Amino acid sequence: MNQVTTAASKALNKKALKRRQKPFADFRAHKTYYFMLIPLFVYFIAFNYLPLFGLYNAFTNYDFGKGIFSPFVGLQNFEFLFKGGADSIIWKLTRNTILYNVAFIVLSNICQIGMAVLLKEIAFNKFVKTSQTLMFMPYFVSMVIIGSIIYNLFNFNYGVFNNMFAAFGMEKFDFYRTPWVWPIIIVVVEIWKSLGYGTVIYLASIMGIDESVYEAAYVDGASKWQRIRYVTLPLLKPTVIILLLFSIGGILKGQFDLFWNIVGNNGLLLNATDIIDTYVYRALTVNFSINLGTAAGLYQSVFGLLLILTVNAIVRKFDRENSLF
Repeated sequence: MNQVTTAASKALNKKALKRRQKPFADFRAHKTYYFMLIPLFVYFIAFNYLPLFGLYNAFTNYDFGKGIFSPFVGLQNFEFLFKGGADSIIWKLTRNTILYNVAFIVLSNICQIGMAVLLKEIAFNKFVKTSQTLMFMPYFVSMVIIGSIIYNLFNFNYGVFNNMFAAFGMEKFDFYRTPWVWPIIIVVVEIWKSLGYGTVIYLASIMGIDESVYEAAYVDGASKWQRIRYVTLPLLKPTVIILLLFSIGGILKGQFDLFWNIVGNNGLLLNATDIIDTYVYRALTVNFSINLGTAAGLYQSVFGLLLILTVNAIVRKFDRENSLF
């Protein structure tokens, strides 16, 4: 009996020793891959973790001469941002940022899913490839170029649209003094720019659906629309949920380059187009208010984190398999 116990003990000790040695053995066996991860770690440390020390500025009255020794003011910067309740700066910025992102998420996903389904149903392969290429091209176009195109389209004096109005004997329309048109323009530009990228993702998901499912539906007499409705769309749900969760996590992160290059620092349009990112940029570069810009950025990050945790908890409750964690 003692011999059996001793043998079992030795076996357990050997297993424990192997477990302790395994990480080092794995490292030695795959050290090339681990070394390839070093640039990634350096990037995240330099641009994602080291800047976190700057969050302290949100609680100071930042002075360029004193730097990190600027006077500590607690929550005064946040009080300034939230001052005025529904008319406060932060409320306007939050409202604009969320509304724009909701429009981007909903309308872009609808267009991308619709286009992916359409391309899947088209049998002419050359047309599908050409369409994918043409749709994907705007994704690689710089927002600076797009901003220049928008300016030349809507400029009051020599813009394309106003020249057309003048040619037809109509009165010119000053787009850059009319706030209500810019949400429409911005949303259309974003949908146009992201259409190709999102379509490719959804199209890849559709191509991954087993063809036997479509064949079974066809044998059962399902029409093309019924196959889309009862096969394609339900099986796209996991992809849609994951993409929506990631999008909702960044719902307070407006696309700075989109807004800044199209609208710029036009005070007449700020009420309709100002978002948290553009406010932070102006606070840092125009007003040199490091403390207010950092406070707004911290609010943006915390709100986004809480939002994604909440939405993920809701998804986890109703559809555990498709939650992030």
